[in-house]
Amino acid sequence: MSHHIVELKGLSFHYPDGTPALDSIDLTIHHGESVGLVGANGAGKSTMLQHLCGVHVPQTGRVRVGDVPVVPSTLNEVRRTVGLVFQDPDDQLFMPTVAEDVAFGPLNIGLPPEEAALRVDQALAQVDALHLKHRPPHRLSGGEKRAVAIATVLACSPDILVMDEPSANLDPRSRRLLIELLRGFKHTKILATHDLDMVLDLCERTVVLHQGRVMADGPTAAIFADHDLLAACALEPPLRMQGCPLCGRCN
Repeated sequence: MSHHIVELKGLSFHYPDGTPALDSIDLTIHHGESVGLVGANGAGKSTMLQHLCGVHVPQTGRVRVGDVPVVPSTLNEVRRTVGLVFQDPDDQLFMPTVAEDVAFGPLNIGLPPEEAALRVDQALAQVDALHLKHRPPHRLSGGEKRAVAIATVLACSPDILVMDEPSANLDPRSRRLLIELLRGFKHTKILATHDLDMVLDLCERTVVLHQGRVMADGPTAAIFADHDLLAACALEPPLRMQGCPLCGRCN
């Protein structure tokens, strides 16, 4: 599969009850980019991400990963390239042990058990969670679950890492460790999040969604400095770009 682009063209989507989620999205992401996807609740972020790996397929328009359209017949191929980490790790962890959860993806893309076992150890080591290998997922902390959920995706060696609210419910140390981990992922990253400070740390480019539409797409620092744009989209600037609440000066 060509790894040069992710392309959404004229993508629209309505939920079964008729609620609109995406409205004529045009977006191209090139190989190696780190892109933040920001917007208020209900802006369409999660729905857009889920189109990239075929959780949803386009109702109108198209989605392509490299040269491959995201349609039901190509989902196995697409999911080898795009790894989606869900907002809630409990949606991703369902096996009796961490090792079995991380092995699930490699085994289901046809790798032999020996290769899957090697990938389990490599992926868990990459997120500093090899010591959790034999633990049941329900006995893990929030930060540990997040690390293991990422490992389940890394074990499939994706070229594109897609994360939905990666810092949700993490304590400050776990959040910092996650940022350090994501800095080390050299392929394409797409992060949908309310954590604009994390986007400022990790993403050179930011896309703003509002009511299912792309309202802005450009350099992260410039997007976050546009207070009128952020206010119109029900967003606040990152904390470190806001003035001090006591003296009014910039941080």
